[in-house]
Amino acid sequence: MDNGASSYRRFLDGDESAFDEIMQELFTGLVFFVNRYVHDVHAAEDIAIDAFSDLIVYKHRYNFKVTLKTYLFTIGKNRALDYIRHRKVIDSAQIYETDISEDEKTLEETVLADEQKRIINAAVSQLPEDMRIVIHLIYFEDMTYEQAAKVMKKNTKQIDNLLYRAKKELRTILRKSEEYLS
Repeated sequence: MDNGASSYRRFLDGDESAFDEIMQELFTGLVFFVNRYVHDVHAAEDIAIDAFSDLIVYKHRYNFKVTLKTYLFTIGKNRALDYIRHRKVIDSAQIYETDISEDEKTLEETVLADEQKRIINAAVSQLPEDMRIVIHLIYFEDMTYEQAAKVMKKNTKQIDNLLYRAKKELRTILRKSEEYLS
């Protein structure tokens, strides 16, 4: 899929099943992205549903100049920020999901992978918000620097610099946790 643009065109032409394709392709990623802001999975799901509702209600707003994924993630980010302003609640818990099939792993591999995931999540949660968001967009949502820049309202050089600093900070945090565990 081309990040949903062709499916959205089909939806605009009257094909209702095309919207289901968009939902299946982008909903879960949008929920996880919004959750990075609101730290409440249920609220993130509601916000993601609202973002998809905008595609139905305001069909004329999406102009196909950016990918549909970028457009939806921007709506999700703006709604998440509105939610935070309204609720004034910020929680530091972070959750990442992986696409690794548990059936393909032995118990030992599963335990080691879970431990690695926990360590990485703990390290990422220590980063400043902009760094956490850019890591999520680039590495977990597979966005390009340009797409992430549009979502974060920055230019690509700022995204590049932010990602560089985030990775450098993560290395430092992970080294400290290694030293602590040794």
